Amino acid sequence: MTQDEASGSRTGTVSARARAALDALEHLLAGMGTALLALLAALWLALTTVACLAGVGLLLLPSALHATRAVADRERTRLSRWGPRLISPPDPPPGLRAAVTDRAVRREIRWVCAHALFGLLLGLIGATLPLNAAHDITFPLYWRFLPESEATAALGWWTVRDWPGALAVTLFGVLTVAAIVFCAPVLARLQAWPGRRLLAPDPGTDLVLRVAELTATRAAALDAHATELRRVERALHDGTQNRIVAVTVLLGAARRALTRNPGQADAVLERAQEAAEQALAELRAVVRSILPPVLADRSLPDALTALAADCPVPCDIDTDVPGRCPASVEATAYFVVAEALSNIAKHSGAREAGVVVRRLDDRLYVEIHDDGHGGADERNGSGLTGIRRRTEAHDGTLELASPPGGPTTLKVTLPCGS
Repeated sequence: MTQDEASGSRTGTVSARARAALDALEHLLAGMGTALLALLAALWLALTTVACLAGVGLLLLPSALHATRAVADRERTRLSRWGPRLISPPDPPPGLRAAVTDRAVRREIRWVCAHALFGLLLGLIGATLPLNAAHDITFPLYWRFLPESEATAALGWWTVRDWPGALAVTLFGVLTVAAIVFCAPVLARLQAWPGRRLLAPDPGTDLVLRVAELTATRAAALDAHATELRRVERALHDGTQNRIVAVTVLLGAARRALTRNPGQADAVLERAQEAAEQALAELRAVVRSILPPVLADRSLPDALTALAADCPVPCDIDTDVPGRCPASVEATAYFVVAEALSNIAKHSGAREAGVVVRRLDDRLYVEIHDDGHGGADERNGSGLTGIRRRTEAHDGTLELASPPGGPTTLKVTLPCGS
């Protein structure tokens, strides 16, 4: 390995560690959000338990169990975006006694109690470490303006009275950044561990749910395939076929003109050539909509860049996809971005949009966002149903956030193998 290759390898390693640390901090903060919800659910369970001793807790128990399941499902969704997917167990059996003794319910209660304590603690650590690092690194810029009692490092270990002390605080901030880079992924895994252990269904239940889910996704894949065939058929029938019919008619007219009025034959042949060129252009458009050549010949980032160049709304593409994904996954990701950008151009009223694509381990993450007026809804027939079907056919997940007034963010996760 040459010196330049070794330097490039080290740069890539540092960049990968930095991205992993940022992702871990994001997961820690998201975990802190579910931990706050778990804390509320745990307090509600505790209140219900105390109320049961007074004889009125049975009225509160169904709502407490419902709150526990809702928080647990949010954690399953969060963890599924970062690793193997967690499938929700079946609904609790009817009857309070059966519901309380259900194994899945009891595991969710244990998780709520554990996550409310340890998940919240780890989330607070993940939130305060970057703030402490920013405080300490920039400390020399403002320490002289602080009262003496407040001129300390973020943790307040010593009082700074001179420049060497201020620079020591900065050095401590740099060490905090290094600790974040190395420790944040570990903290994120520790925060996720109780959920991975307690929120996963039993193996037998998991298999039954998995079979049901695969049956549903197979049906969705067949529907998506049939819809795509109908789209191609309509494009060929309504566009290309009509153009070819026009060419045939014009060629017949040109043959008759050659015998009756040769002077008009050239004009008719010119019209026939124009119709043939239009038919060829429409046929190429149909072929590109099935599988764009740039995707097959080059890469997903190049294909997305070409999509963004054709989008009427200014669109920024940010991709980090080392290597190639399976062809079907790349085609699905391309379809998702193409449909989303088409929706943005038609319905959002956005001034700018962005596409972020990342591959982490065996998953491909695609995010499309815009600054439009929001309010996107799958029930309005805006193409989102087709995106969901194509995504779920690959055992992927889709999340849509589009409040009225915007902005709109569409996140798709696709398993792509290693």
